[in-house]
Amino acid sequence: MGEDQYDVAIVGAGIVGLAHALAATRAGLRVVVIDRDARANGASVRNFGFVTVTGQEAGAPWRRARRSRDIWAEVAPQAGIAIEQTGLAMVARRPEALAVLEAFMATDMAEGCDLLDASAARARLGDVRPRGLAGALFSGIDLRVESRTAIPRLAAWLAERHGVAFRRGVAVHAVETGRVATSAGTVAADAVIVCPGDDLATLFPDALARAGVTRCKLQMLRLADPGFRLPSAVMSDLGLVRYRGYAALPAAAALEARLKVEQPGHLANGVHLIVAQSADGSLVVGDSHHYAATPDPFGSSAVDALILDEFAAVFGLVPPVLERWTGTYASASGHSLVETPMERVRLVVVTSGTGASTAFALAEEVIGDLATIRMGASA
Repeated sequence: MGEDQYDVAIVGAGIVGLAHALAATRAGLRVVVIDRDARANGASVRNFGFVTVTGQEAGAPWRRARRSRDIWAEVAPQAGIAIEQTGLAMVARRPEALAVLEAFMATDMAEGCDLLDASAARARLGDVRPRGLAGALFSGIDLRVESRTAIPRLAAWLAERHGVAFRRGVAVHAVETGRVATSAGTVAADAVIVCPGDDLATLFPDALARAGVTRCKLQMLRLADPGFRLPSAVMSDLGLVRYRGYAALPAAAALEARLKVEQPGHLANGVHLIVAQSADGSLVVGDSHHYAATPDPFGSSAVDALILDEFAAVFGLVPPVLERWTGTYASASGHSLVETPMERVRLVVVTSGTGASTAFALAEEVIGDLATIRMGASA
């Protein structure tokens, strides 16, 4: 590997690393991606594949999500990635939840959204029959891919169509300006972008520790086909106190106060509801949030029960569980961490669990910044 010279070496082949590979190739740069695993098996494939714009935090996170959504829509058909669903139905079961949605509709982030009263919402929801319904917000902006297949296909497309070199099953031991030391030799690159995901110990651990980065464990399930098609991905009241685009609104305080009384176990376990439907009709359902430097790898049946309890409250039924799994991702305050630990080296971590939703735009920013410092022969 040491014989080749690249403009950019990217450490990590999750969605954040792949997003940087795409942005770099679009800038005309020669790219290599290095990953210790033979295939994607981390947070990038253990999620909903839900590219969420509606409800992202105001400001840069929302703008990144909006831009990333557009890149997904452009790239997916080229890479052979199916858009499984479009849009979002945010179901408000309580009047306090409806008040949050009314406040949200008064913001600039409500572009592409409609707020319907209970009667109109019920008609649009079809077979989704919540216990209690105050209204619902419908967005046509968001989209969903099947992450288990989308991430491998994206990587294959980057290799075949854009000439990105992939070095898999290769561990990176150290990074310095212009060089990456690996288990298979040294890679030379004018710039290096380290996208370690939730590996907080191998590269630049001091920078990650200073930023307060820890790990978040989540639990998710796949349910059998309920016998009907969803109008879009579905969320509920619990999401309104978790997603900052809603939760930062003053109206969310009353909803949170009520939820603390009515669903304290859900809040204590970071449970909120997202439901996305796959091509075979099965439902990807989650999730929960527990934080630790090294979370245990075990799923809790009690936490699964909380997730399914909220599912039943929104759908009125619970199909059989087909799969259960856990995932982890890097977590810290703020949307992301972008640092320059040394010249022409960037450390990039999405710390908000929104890699699929925002990484494409974040990568454009990082590559744009690096492009200003003349990267080797490509400058």
